[in-house]
Amino acid sequence: MILRPKRNGLFLKVIDSMKHVLSALVMNQPGVLAHISGMLASRAFNIESLAVGETENPEYSRVTFVVEGDERVLDQVRKQLEKIINVVRVIDFSDQKYVERDLMLMKVNTGNDHRAEIKELVEIFRGRIVDVSRTHVMVEISGQEGKLEAFIELMRPFGILEMVRTGRIALQRDHEVTPNE
Repeated sequence: MILRPKRNGLFLKVIDSMKHVLSALVMNQPGVLAHISGMLASRAFNIESLAVGETENPEYSRVTFVVEGDERVLDQVRKQLEKIINVVRVIDFSDQKYVERDLMLMKVNTGNDHRAEIKELVEIFRGRIVDVSRTHVMVEISGQEGKLEAFIELMRPFGILEMVRTGRIALQRDHEVTPNE
């Protein structure tokens, strides 16, 4: 929730703020992502997560992003996206059944003979060790944001050397999305 202070120190109103996962099916053309991100930035919408990739049809790409705000903000974002000519369709997953995932690669220090303990935690989180050196392992893990955050916290005591995460990706369940809808 966001509290907006008045001048006298009291609060004006409370606004429900939450994260929204949006997906835009766009024409797979140069400059589309720059156009979308520029439009959002120019209107002061903060993108918390962004992932873009070609779809099963090479003529289209899917842009999946997470924005935080109330229903009014979400409605503005959706309307602005729908005005862009290269945007074919915008889906708000807020009231939909969907599957979402983030992907993370992390290098973790294995000094002091912690390799077995790290390997066990990786397996518990259904991750994979994708590279091994004398001093560290590289872990690949995917899942919902909370899962990745929990794994990060468990790896901190061992020493996280490097880490990179993708933006969130999502697909709606039980619904076929086509460009003609």
